[in-house]
This record gives sequence, structure tokens and C-alpha cells, in this order.
Amino acid sequence: METKNAQSIRQTSDLLRYTYGIVPIVAGLDKFFNILTQWESYIPSSLSESLPLSPHALMIIVGIIEIVAGLIVLARPIIGGYIVSAWLVLIGILLLIGGTFLDVAVRDFVMAIGAFSLTRLAKFTHKY
Repeated sequence: METKNAQSIRQTSDLLRYTYGIVPIVAGLDKFFNILTQWESYIPSSLSESLPLSPHALMIIVGIIEIVAGLIVLARPIIGGYIVSAWLVLIGILLLIGGTFLDVAVRDFVMAIGAFSLTRLAKFTHKY
């Protein structure tokens, strides 16, 4: 029987696991459809101009990465949490470099802290 604290830690870990698993999958899928937003607009123009592929093609690749990252979080929250945390920091840095969407950059840094927190909690509640 789990203690009250252990049960609370487990519930919090599971909540973060599902959040950081499902949200990247949904955002990744949306890179194909642009229902939530026009994702290509987040690419800094200096980067967009130097790409060997179209911004939409880049977003498709980003979407696939996000879907895989979300699946890893669901299956292996410790490893996946580190991946999603690093990914969100990278996105935040790119947005800062682009000089636009600074509010989204801050949000991504905060979300990265949440994903990192998942890894810390998951060490107590998961074997992997």
C-alpha cells in the first residue's frame, strides 16, 4: 500500500507524463495541418532563407520529431522528459534569436522546467 506522499508523487508524475506525452504528439500532428497556428511563421526569417528545404517541409520534420518525443515520454518518462525538456529549450533559444514570439519563448522555457521536473519525479515512480 502506497503512503499518502508516495501516492501524491505518483499522481503528479502521471499527470506530467500524460501532459508532456500528449501535447507534443498533438502539436506534432498539427505541423501537418496548421489548425492550431501557422507553424512556419515561428521560423526566424534568417533561418528560413538559408534552409535547403521549404519551411513547411521543415515543420513536417519537426512534427515527426515531436510525435516521437511524445511517444517516448509515454513509454519511458525519464528519457522522454529529458528529450522534451531539451527540445523546448532549443525552440526557446531559436525564438529568442529570431527576436519574435518572445512570449512563446518564455513559455517554452517554463515548459522545459516542467518536463525536467517530470524526469525528477519519474525516477521515484518508474523503473525507466
